[in-house]
Amino acid sequence: MRFSLQREVFLKPLAQVVNVVERRQTLPVLANLLVQVQGGQLSLTGTDLEVEMVARSAVDDAQDGETTIPARKLFEIVRALPDGSKVTVTQTGDKVIVQAGRSRFTLASLPANDFPSIDEVEATERVDVPEAALKELIERTAFAMAQQDVRYYLNGLLFDLRDKSLRCVATDGHRLAMCEAPLETGAQTKRQIIVPRKGVQELQRLLEGGDRNLELEVGRNHIRVKRDDVTFTSKLIDGRFPDYEAVIPIGADQEVKIDREAFRASLQRAAILSNEKYRGVRVEISPGQLKINAHNPEQEEAQEEIEAETKVDGLAIGFNVNYLLDALSALRDEHVVLLLRDANSSTLVKEAGNDRCRHVVMPLRL
Repeated sequence: MRFSLQREVFLKPLAQVVNVVERRQTLPVLANLLVQVQGGQLSLTGTDLEVEMVARSAVDDAQDGETTIPARKLFEIVRALPDGSKVTVTQTGDKVIVQAGRSRFTLASLPANDFPSIDEVEATERVDVPEAALKELIERTAFAMAQQDVRYYLNGLLFDLRDKSLRCVATDGHRLAMCEAPLETGAQTKRQIIVPRKGVQELQRLLEGGDRNLELEVGRNHIRVKRDDVTFTSKLIDGRFPDYEAVIPIGADQEVKIDREAFRASLQRAAILSNEKYRGVRVEISPGQLKINAHNPEQEEAQEEIEAETKVDGLAIGFNVNYLLDALSALRDEHVVLLLRDANSSTLVKEAGNDRCRHVVMPLRL
């Protein structure tokens, strides 16, 4: 096996797949990338047995073959080479030689046959999704995923495929984030799948936006996302996601319209003096204004006042300030709307202009 290409061209697919490779592995070969050259095309594969990433690039001076090369070492070498240098990779026996200019590196390799492959995805559903739309859906919801929760089905992102839309939902039991995007051709049958946390993070890193369409394949146990230069595959979490629509508050008729950036800045300032453990802030709403109070065990206190379009009078509710800040960061409009019922009910936070993205934040008893 042999191939040559420019450092910058090599670095992009390497960066895409190297993050999938775990630093601690159960099998030595999982520390390596599967490197295959066929018909002038290079493909690099990294996996941790849960998530698999395959990146492709055209190469010249190519000789077909396959092997596995230590992932991090290869990435670090290529990244450290000078800009514009031409990199040549040659396999001789069980060693791989990487050359660029006067630099020469000899790396140990393992046989390609030892490299595990993720089972073939038998797609039961195929949909085309604009890359920019999928990127936006993940960016605006993924932060609300649970981390290492015993309710394992919360440690991931729900992809809710509908007939003309794709909805992404995440919750950790204290807050919920939901966003949806229209699809030209929706799913044939309604389908809900849960993509694990690591898969979501790798997919988010991979997506670039732009006008391209991605092909989304859903199998029984896997999801696969295909783009012309890269294929991403992830196992799914086998579990049932809670009925998230039941969590969205009904009858929350007390409305507060507020400048998003002003609200965010006030919360950030108040958070400085909130209790480090509970991160609680008290929000008091009266006609035309909203007050934010925070205090901590050292008897320190922060008070903020901002203008708000509301007729609500005498409602006070406690929140974890981080949850509110995360929700506001994920919204884009200049103004946001808070829909409340009372001090003990969840609050719905959404953009003033549309209902496409909605966030639910549970109250905190202060």
